[in-house]
Amino acid sequence: MKTLVIISAGAEWRAVKEIVPDVQVQPTPMGEYFDLQLVGDKSVRFFHGGWGKVSADATAQYGIDHFSPELLVNLGTCGGFAGRIEKGAIILVERTIVYDIIEQMGDSEEAIRNYSTNIDLAWLEQPYPHPVWRGLLVSADRDIVVQEIPQLVERYAAVAADWESGAIAWVAHKNNVRLLVLRGVSDLVGSDGGEAYGDYELFARRTRDVMKTLIEQLPDWLP
Repeated sequence: MKTLVIISAGAEWRAVKEIVPDVQVQPTPMGEYFDLQLVGDKSVRFFHGGWGKVSADATAQYGIDHFSPELLVNLGTCGGFAGRIEKGAIILVERTIVYDIIEQMGDSEEAIRNYSTNIDLAWLEQPYPHPVWRGLLVSADRDIVVQEIPQLVERYAAVAADWESGAIAWVAHKNNVRLLVLRGVSDLVGSDGGEAYGDYELFARRTRDVMKTLIEQLPDWLP
């Protein structure tokens, strides 16, 4: 099976290249990529998709068009809501919601529903190879705003948020490409603020820990 692994944020991509050194990185107009042989005969292509919905959308489509993957994988980090999920938890995403849509000439909820995606995980064999929290991930082009957490919990029962998975899931669904999204909780945000807000070095260290875990576990998730 041809597998394309999209890595979004710059910190995540830098961590991947530290964890998997001595690879031959190739440029594209949309981002770098390299091929990696995993356990046995499993090989994957890692592709840097860039941060935010615009880059995630464009690079997911570019990757599908140019690399023709049978399986698209998105590995990365997310921010967890304090008290609803633990730091270090891995989320197996079954639904994404792009929530930062404000419609003043119509119905915002209708627009949000249009960019919400259910991810078909029926192809995954159970029990899963590693412990995960299976559920929803909300996406927006911004870090988690503390004041918005109660609303996100009430509306969507959300436990965590990121920047890109909603766009990647939407593109994969439109192209009828199988998708696997695994996101690790790198930091928590609560009423006292975000533990990594204003501390990029903390985020970078946590990101490396998350990406190391996800890369080590990746072969076990692949068909």
